[in-house]
Amino acid sequence: MPAIVRQTNKNTGITYVYESVSYWDKAKKQSRAKRVCIGKVDPATGEIVPTRKRKAKAEPEVIGVRPGPAPVTGTARFFCGATYLFDSIGQKLGITADLKQCFPETHRQIMSIAYYLILEDNNPLSRFPRWAALHKHPYGRDIPSQRSSELFASITEEARTRFFERQGTRRLEQEYWAYDITSISSYSNCLAQVRYGFNKEHDPLAQINLALLYGQRSGLPFYYRKLAGNIPDVRTVRNLLADLDHLGCQKIKLVMNRGFYSEENVNGLLREHLRFIMATRMQLNYVQNELDKVRDSMRNWDNYSPKYDLYARTSTIVWKYRQDRPYKGDQIEEDRRMYLHLYYNSERAVEDEKRHNLLLIMLQNELESGETKPAHEADYAKYFEVTKTPVRGVRVTARQQAIDEAKKNYGYFTLISNDIKDPIRALEIYRNKDLVEKAFGNLKERLNLRRALVSSEQSLDGKLFVEFIALIFLSYIKKKMQDNDLFKKHTMQSLLDEFDMIECFEQKGKERRWGEMTNKQIELFTLMGVEPPSLH
Repeated sequence: MPAIVRQTNKNTGITYVYESVSYWDKAKKQSRAKRVCIGKVDPATGEIVPTRKRKAKAEPEVIGVRPGPAPVTGTARFFCGATYLFDSIGQKLGITADLKQCFPETHRQIMSIAYYLILEDNNPLSRFPRWAALHKHPYGRDIPSQRSSELFASITEEARTRFFERQGTRRLEQEYWAYDITSISSYSNCLAQVRYGFNKEHDPLAQINLALLYGQRSGLPFYYRKLAGNIPDVRTVRNLLADLDHLGCQKIKLVMNRGFYSEENVNGLLREHLRFIMATRMQLNYVQNELDKVRDSMRNWDNYSPKYDLYARTSTIVWKYRQDRPYKGDQIEEDRRMYLHLYYNSERAVEDEKRHNLLLIMLQNELESGETKPAHEADYAKYFEVTKTPVRGVRVTARQQAIDEAKKNYGYFTLISNDIKDPIRALEIYRNKDLVEKAFGNLKERLNLRRALVSSEQSLDGKLFVEFIALIFLSYIKKKMQDNDLFKKHTMQSLLDEFDMIECFEQKGKERRWGEMTNKQIELFTLMGVEPPSLH
């Protein structure tokens, strides 16, 4: 299939359009291309003006059009159903207006690349010219690879922050915001924050970490931040709170997993007067003390939840709040009320026992073989006693009391909150945090971000921002699909394909004319919360 290539004459400033056909040169044994000039770009409209043929021939084909019905002479044809959907969503969520305000020179390019990333699943940006020739999109022109790199590098931290601020004023509703972190692997040696750290997908490469804040009711991402790959989750909360304060976000309600739990982080959330739900570790003294009080009655019928098939109850505890005040040289100590939610699940108990038994087997084998690992030293000492004799050699004996103590907590897990008193309501909110995890999946898989395929900090920062814009659109569509039970009949890809096949026709000086649409396509626009395009 011929490719469409645009080239600007530096002397005249005229952009010419060529049809490029690749072929194999048998003599030179290499691939070559044959170009034919087919027109030039109108600087005012951005449309392609066909060149006149020296000899009378059939009317030239419309540039950049897939095979289909014969177009009207002088009319450009595009696929524009999906991009119309994105345009409407962008207006609805204020994305278009906020990007225009924050990036007055490049907002159209940002939008077009975001559209491309959504529709061309996993395709590299080098294929953007082919896609742009076939689709109606905000920029309306090609963005070569070099230009996209320049675009990414031009996206500043200040402009990104302004965008977060403007979006925050639109979407900071009274809802819980799920906060989580994922890792993005990289082969680059040039990126300052690429470091070896804990990789949740067990990828052996160095990585950067990406923190994301997601609204649980809206289903939309609000904020992200790039972190060094060796920064543990627990150390990110302080800067999260500082960023939220900088963005003017007050009365935020957060939900976080136990990787973020620490006494310092809880005190930080209380200091900022933020409401939260957070998972805790079972080994904490105050957790064990409360659990021991109710362990015998935990599985009473009154505590059973048929919705989640588990037992739940809540203990009101006193949290010892501390705040250092360097400006006064003292420390505040106060008692704060907190809700400790305790849960027991029998299926989880079986899984916990299997997991712990596998751990014990591994530890015992390492001790008996002599192939011990420094990272396991604490567990060796906790669960086994090792003796050495000249006759029997190494003898490994289990510390049964320690194993029995661990068994007591099989099937239990806990949440703490300074807001939600009901344990089932707290659990419901906490489990909805998987929105963030699924968002990471969209980011890595659909948006081709499993690897950071850039070589400079500026390009990485800019690309992440454009990926984030695309993620907002994807998240909106996904939420609408869930609300309208569309996943029974559609995948995300099949839904987008349904929109993407809709055509429109444009002729200079006349209104856009839409191609035929099925009743199904019209209904899908409505379910997406978008007014279907007028066929007249």
